[in-house]
Amino acid sequence: MDFVSGLPLTPSKKDAIWVIVDRLTKLAHFMLIRTDFPPDKVAKLYVSQIVRLHGVSISIVSDKDTRFTSQFLKKLQDALGTKLHFSTAFHPQIDGQSERIIQILEDMLRCCILEFEGTWERYLPLIEFAYNNIFQSSIKLAPYEALYGRKCRTPLYWTELSESKIHGVDLIKETEQKVKVIRDSLKSASDR
Repeated sequence: MDFVSGLPLTPSKKDAIWVIVDRLTKLAHFMLIRTDFPPDKVAKLYVSQIVRLHGVSISIVSDKDTRFTSQFLKKLQDALGTKLHFSTAFHPQIDGQSERIIQILEDMLRCCILEFEGTWERYLPLIEFAYNNIFQSSIKLAPYEALYGRKCRTPLYWTELSESKIHGVDLIKETEQKVKVIRDSLKSASDR
């Protein structure tokens, strides 16, 4: 877990992204938050968005952000049976995986803001989708496929899967084009 902060304020008054990465499958979640969210609100978000989908973690690696080191969150993780491991300034490689994903996320946010109009908040779900469905050389498949055991069914691949493509739906066409641009940018960011 880590945070990307210092982002421009969005229309929904969010200014940060909480990045949560599964070490095994490389699956990532990018959640909109405010840098001033109190620990109890961070905990509720964690339970509603992560525990709901993946269950309780065995361990969590994070930097020493005050949101994670608060007594409230320590007690919550103890109650859940999760071990907390903190990186230090002297050993940042402990959470290097999340740091690398944050670099890719920042590249993708720049790409979306330059390529499309609108706020970064609008494209975050597409960035998460693209990241989780692109081949990862370390696990030899996409994170989605590693988690669910099958390729993600999406309009982008319907022609490859010999299924009929939906025509005339502007939202699907627009989303398809944007995800293609994001995937291409993600590929070049990963290659760098």
